[in-house]
Amino acid sequence: MAILSSLRQASSLIKNAAKGAQCMALVRQMGSHGPAKMIITPSRWQWHKFKDMFHFYAMIGLIPLGSLVFLSNVLVGPATLTPIPEGYRPKEWEHYSHPIQRFFARYIYTSHQQDYEKYLHFMYEENEKKQMRLLETKVKEVMAERGDSQAYYYRPAMIKYHRRARENTEFLKDTIGD
Repeated sequence: MAILSSLRQASSLIKNAAKGAQCMALVRQMGSHGPAKMIITPSRWQWHKFKDMFHFYAMIGLIPLGSLVFLSNVLVGPATLTPIPEGYRPKEWEHYSHPIQRFFARYIYTSHQQDYEKYLHFMYEENEKKQMRLLETKVKEVMAERGDSQAYYYRPAMIKYHRRARENTEFLKDTIGD
């Protein structure tokens, strides 16, 4: 490239000399249209990289999901109402008409009965905590009223440890004797 541009300059000098014109200064033309300026701008590499990655991952997700929805609508289609046979009890997910809704109801979401039973278990646990707090406050009140306990405060303990300790002492009494 450098050789061609230098030859171009030399050829223009020869032409001008042959015409007899005086050459005051040589101006090198680079890209003939517009000003010959190089404007420094911030790089747009990050923006282009973000767009490329966003389109790539969007297409990775959208193409399979779109084809799955399309095929489920075309091949399976919505459910139709039919009479229920004698002795058959429909499952909970069979009440939904769209196949994708049926899939989510069967494998992902919890049923209403399971939600209700989880709520009942939560209420049972909270009731047990409440009863333990009431019993603890009653024990503390009685201890403060009578003042006949050896401990300075009440520490709740699990009953299974008391049972084990009692079994161990009984075992030792039986084996060693009194």
